[in-house]
Amino acid sequence: MKSSQIQSLERLYRRRVPVAEFCSHDLAVRLIELSGDLRRQIGILVNRTGNVEYVIVGDEKGVVIPELRDYPLGKRVLRGLRLIHTHLKNEPVSEDDLTDLSLLRFDLLAALLYTPGKNQIYAQLAWLTPDQRGASTTVDPVALLEHIELDCSHAISELEADLEKAARSMSKEKDVLERAILISVTTSGTRQEAEDSMAELRELARTARVEALDEFIQRPKKLNPRFLMGEGMMRDVVIRAMQRGASMLIFDQELTPAQIRCISAMTELKVIDRSQLILDIFARRAKTLDGKVQVELAQLKYLLPRLTGRGVQMSRLMGGIGGRGPGETKLETDRRRIRDRIASLERELKELSQGRDQRRKQRAKAGVPIISIVGYTNAGKSTLLNALTKSDVFTEDLLFATLDTSSRRLRFPREREVIITDTVGFIRSLPKSLLGAFKATLEEMRDADLLLHVVDASHPRFKDQIAQVRTILAELELGDKQELLVYNKADLLDDMRKKDMVAFLRVRQSARTQNSVTVSARDRKSLKPLMDELQRRFWPEDEGFIQTAP
Repeated sequence: MKSSQIQSLERLYRRRVPVAEFCSHDLAVRLIELSGDLRRQIGILVNRTGNVEYVIVGDEKGVVIPELRDYPLGKRVLRGLRLIHTHLKNEPVSEDDLTDLSLLRFDLLAALLYTPGKNQIYAQLAWLTPDQRGASTTVDPVALLEHIELDCSHAISELEADLEKAARSMSKEKDVLERAILISVTTSGTRQEAEDSMAELRELARTARVEALDEFIQRPKKLNPRFLMGEGMMRDVVIRAMQRGASMLIFDQELTPAQIRCISAMTELKVIDRSQLILDIFARRAKTLDGKVQVELAQLKYLLPRLTGRGVQMSRLMGGIGGRGPGETKLETDRRRIRDRIASLERELKELSQGRDQRRKQRAKAGVPIISIVGYTNAGKSTLLNALTKSDVFTEDLLFATLDTSSRRLRFPREREVIITDTVGFIRSLPKSLLGAFKATLEEMRDADLLLHVVDASHPRFKDQIAQVRTILAELELGDKQELLVYNKADLLDDMRKKDMVAFLRVRQSARTQNSVTVSARDRKSLKPLMDELQRRFWPEDEGFIQTAP
């Protein structure tokens, strides 16, 4: 471009649009003139006070919107900017225009149309309007600029209020921190397995007080290395999220740092994966010093590889040829601090582990048998502990309701007792960093004489959950421990028998063919078979004198 053309474009920043108008006639005329001179589309972004914040020069087909750092969305429904741009070929508002409107949440979008030889300027307006899905785009017919009557000072504020009201009315939950779109993209497994995994992700979101507004399941032949799903599908998901008023995207699969960057570049919504969601739940649930240290350690190990930058060439330890320059970058400082903090937490965790080791040795000297309760999350482990020992460990119908290890004494007749320990629940795709950090707490199971493997008998895929728990136990080198399967939630089996007889018979057959007992942790009378089995295992000489009552 010529210097005179650049100066003309720079002078557009001095223009001011009346607050009530979407674009003044003089400014529209100037935009048309500059666009015709350059043979390019020209756009401006105007804020609600009428100041021109951005001037954009595109090509014949469209304009590329820059990064709008000064006008972030956050919790806002609309951005606070309106886009006014020219169309060279007198074409109406395009699909790309409407995509920009939906993705970037502009207050208003206006296309200026001009036919050479005529002195009349036409305009076509588009904006977001609330509907049953959250928000949709509305496009006005093409009209003469002078005939468009729109009071932006009131219309935009009223529109924003209507969109906010629609978003609130669509929310089913009141006590939520975020609203999210759930996404699952996988090339393995069946459709049913993907749906089961999505149902589990939905429960994780509910536990984290995140409302799931919509779900997307895609099973492509090949994963996209940048967006996991196809770029076009990713844009559709982002538009859907904007329409529904979501503030974040949650992926069921673990995202690489590069994928998080690519998706974040497409949208200002928060982007997290299943691992990050689980870590957030653990951080909220951790109450003891042990739990807090382990969760922080896991979070830092998850974060470290996701800090991106120029690599090691700016390290503070580098010197000599190629090492002189601005010194240590902010990124390297953050990395160093995280590594230092990780080392400090690992030392603290080791000291806490030594304290637990001493307590375990004291219990071993006393000769008291030790039982560890293990199982899939939300199988009823803490409820069973409370029922057996008449304790009050926190329980709730949520995943990972209890995180910290709890130990209680369980008394039997003839002055005999065992120590029974409740441990953190397992889940599919448990983050590696979290599993590694919690090895210290799960050491409690190493000294256990028996593992009570609690199973949610009412869950449709309880066999898969059993297999997943056993896989994790094998990873922890605990697969050879003596195990007793406890099929819990027997009180729900009657409802299952009425709704799905096949599923009911599957539970019954599994319970008969394995070394197991069936109980309902909410009914202490149903625990007698379990107590009898425990007494038989630890004191077989009393087999003829088993008279227990929980």
